[in-house]
Amino acid sequence: MDTALGEDGPSRTTRTSGACGYLTINLAALERNYERLAKEVAPARAAAVVKADAYGLGASKIGATLYARGCRHFFTAQFVEAVRLRPHLDKDALIFVLNGLQPGNEPDCAREGIVPVINSLEQWQRWSTQAQTLGRRLPAVLQFDTGMSRLGLPPEERGAVAAALGMGGTVEVLFIMSHLASADDFESGQNGDQLAEMTRIAQEFAGFDICFANSGGVFLGSNYHGVLARPGIALYGGAPTAGVPNPMEQVVQLEVAIVQLRTVPAGARVGYGGTHVASVETRLATVAAGYADGLPRSLSGKGALYCDGVRLPIVGRVSMDSVTIDVTALPAGRLSLGSLVEVLGPNQTLEDIARDAGTISYEILTGLGDRYDRHYR
Repeated sequence: MDTALGEDGPSRTTRTSGACGYLTINLAALERNYERLAKEVAPARAAAVVKADAYGLGASKIGATLYARGCRHFFTAQFVEAVRLRPHLDKDALIFVLNGLQPGNEPDCAREGIVPVINSLEQWQRWSTQAQTLGRRLPAVLQFDTGMSRLGLPPEERGAVAAALGMGGTVEVLFIMSHLASADDFESGQNGDQLAEMTRIAQEFAGFDICFANSGGVFLGSNYHGVLARPGIALYGGAPTAGVPNPMEQVVQLEVAIVQLRTVPAGARVGYGGTHVASVETRLATVAAGYADGLPRSLSGKGALYCDGVRLPIVGRVSMDSVTIDVTALPAGRLSLGSLVEVLGPNQTLEDIARDAGTISYEILTGLGDRYDRHYR
């Protein structure tokens, strides 16, 4: 079988596993990205955002790898993610739930030693009640809305929380935080506005450490770092800042297998709706991945795959389980049943395919399905 990586791992694995493609996750590159980010924010510390199963790459494996590199702070979005991650990290690792807790999750959260991020006065009251019930202090993080209007304590609730803190109580606030909405844009005035609001909040809640920078915020400067930064997409090779060279290493490579080859005459219609019509005799290949596998339907007639550095345009509509590409530019016989072509790799980054799909790298990465044979190296 021909492969884009050679005749070793991928050809053997896809033969025996029945997978539609081969997803390689470079853990060494992940580690170097973490070290690059940690160096950028020093003397602050770098956490790791591992929500959405570590952006689709496997939170247990990613978390254990980063823990071995010295990371001790891990952020999930949902409580269920934190519960699943907890057994894979040592007890000194702190796991935070960015969305906070749904009513009724408080006892389990306390038992598992997971730290909720408090986003509302109601969440604060419920967590305080849980601490009182147990008769011990419970850790939490306070998140404030600094202008994104998504998560965090709104301005009108800050006074009540400040008053509760002033009375002591059984909740130990580890730090205060907020989230930057436009950190990937150096020129956005919203960054400065949010920093100013975070500074005001830090004065109101004096004595607490600050966690502020996400991936883009890491590169906005030390004013945004606080004591703990929490990068996400940058860890996994995504560009933290738009419009400038990406300082991060590519972590993910994806190749998919060809399931059929054919030559069609001029005038042949391709795919659902016959939206593509061959203008000349064309050699086509159908590959075994579609929008169910993370290749957005919006790539129809726009995106491309690669082989030997040659761009192979997507023709017709992306289907649920397959994509058709024009392989006329390759020598006849170069591809055969089972050959692998590149989706993500040396010739195409997350940002490239996201641009062609009219979306963002986050959506591409988290959308990669479970029908690929995953290989960590």
